[in-house]
Amino acid sequence: MTLPGTAPNPPGADRTFQVDLRGLVDLLSHHLYSSPRVYLRELMQNAVDALTARRTLEPAAPADAFGVRLYADGSVVRVEDDGVGLTEADVHSFLATIGRSSKRADRLAEQRGDFIGQFGIGLLSCFLVADEIHVLSRSARTPDAPAVEWRGRGDGSYTVRTLPASARPRPGTTVTLTPRADAGEWTRPAQVHALARHFGSLLRHPVTFDDGTGGPGTSVNPEPAPWARTYPTPGARSRALAAYGEEVFGFKPLDTIELDLPAVGLKGIACVLPETVPAGRRHGHRVHVKGMLLSEQAEEILPEWAFFVRCVVDAESLRPTASRESLYEDDTLAAVRDALAERLRAWIARAAASDPDLLGRFLQAHHLAVKSLAVHDDEILRMLLPWLPFETTDGHTTLDEFARTHRTVLVTSSVEEFRQVAAIASAAGLGVVNGGYTYDRELVHRLPEIRPEATVADLDPDTLTAHLDPVDRETELAAAAYLAQARDALAVFDCDVALRTFQPASAPALLVDSREARHERTRSQLAREQEGGLWGDILGALRQEAPRAQLILNQLNPLVRTAVAIDEPELARTSAEALYGQAAMLSRRPLRPAESSLINRSFLDLLAHALRKDS
Repeated sequence: MTLPGTAPNPPGADRTFQVDLRGLVDLLSHHLYSSPRVYLRELMQNAVDALTARRTLEPAAPADAFGVRLYADGSVVRVEDDGVGLTEADVHSFLATIGRSSKRADRLAEQRGDFIGQFGIGLLSCFLVADEIHVLSRSARTPDAPAVEWRGRGDGSYTVRTLPASARPRPGTTVTLTPRADAGEWTRPAQVHALARHFGSLLRHPVTFDDGTGGPGTSVNPEPAPWARTYPTPGARSRALAAYGEEVFGFKPLDTIELDLPAVGLKGIACVLPETVPAGRRHGHRVHVKGMLLSEQAEEILPEWAFFVRCVVDAESLRPTASRESLYEDDTLAAVRDALAERLRAWIARAAASDPDLLGRFLQAHHLAVKSLAVHDDEILRMLLPWLPFETTDGHTTLDEFARTHRTVLVTSSVEEFRQVAAIASAAGLGVVNGGYTYDRELVHRLPEIRPEATVADLDPDTLTAHLDPVDRETELAAAAYLAQARDALAVFDCDVALRTFQPASAPALLVDSREARHERTRSQLAREQEGGLWGDILGALRQEAPRAQLILNQLNPLVRTAVAIDEPELARTSAEALYGQAAMLSRRPLRPAESSLINRSFLDLLAHALRKDS
């Protein structure tokens, strides 16, 4: 039998691939495989596929009748299996596969669809590390099948020979590699053993490794996957799964969630991370397909919000890409992703219902992930919103506890707004939640959906100032001249000045100024500067009545009582500027350049006044 387009050759004569073999190997190494180490996975995959085909031929054979044996002594790497074996026609067929796959990398995926196509592509990967590949095989399909030998070399030449059955007494295939000198990193005995464990620890067929030192071979997969074992008690099972997760991922899971999707033959575990991770940081998951490790970085099996777990799963029906290093995005994968997401939701629900201690530790580490889920998931919202921590004027607490003591829950639109008003609002008896963090404002507004008796409203300056006590008429009149000078000094900041009484008395002033108000004033200022131009017209059309900031002075503060009695105009202006600057700094928002300049100037002016007075 000859390849299409080749002349007949005598048995055992050298032939040449009708492709650019070196170019094909370059295609594999640069565009398909992430590392030369995949050669061993491909050989093991070929062997496992052959065992599966043999099991179909002989379903009554004992479970341990067929296996895979690996050998590496530093000079050769050998993979031997008791699988279905190859005929000479099969050999020529996989050679044809190599030819068909050589034109484009995406054709490789098509050729992997059958056993022979997979075998040929698997052999191609061996040229990443070897100068010579030797295949000796005997088919199990007929009792008297001869052995067939194929020997391929890196220069593109190969030979095919039919040998007596005695050349290989048992059916199966042996692939022997002669590594290149520069491939020692991947073909040393210890590395081959480590790679075999890495890729094949969950394989269902027995796999052994021999390093050529004369000792007994060691098992690559001595035990089934931990979720496939029998345990004396549920507690023993949970501990074993957690220990496996710690071994695989290097951390002790907060909890271990068992995963089982019979429809796609998927089993595995999800390990809950014990510590907070950055929002949106997705972790790679270990995905095995029929026991063989496909990827350690498979992000696509879980939705983005599930960044609080790392999974290791083994599946029957997920479809690998051509490189067999990631998953093909199809309807099956989408269904698996949705089903696994539902398992995570169910775990959260069980923790909320029956294990508040576990739930508390989980939320302490991963409340942001849960908040992102609760925004779009009504069931999670109903279950967990009462448990989620928020920053409030009562400290960090849950909304449930906060709503019990504050009938009306006020929520700010930014972190800086909360920091401006927190102390004053708390002293005034107002219940305010910091809505500036991701998801918080939206979630607080949904509180009445699960607590109908609660009222939620946005905090605005009028709400706060309405809860500050006015001063008596006599005090207001006495301070009128100072307040007029203060308003004039702060007009450049569009800031009004008022006198009130509020706790704590140690706070001399409160600056009430929302982010939206500052943006509107900035837009108005730009419109004035660009008046008559295109941008001026655009900004002018957007302009609304610019809301003013308010500097509220605290009559209960001794410093303020002294300041409002100042009758020297320049000193009055300077003191008003200093009070504004101090209140702006306490608000913790970014200072504008003009405000920074005002703070420096007012400090120096007050210092100069004090020095003149002393002299």
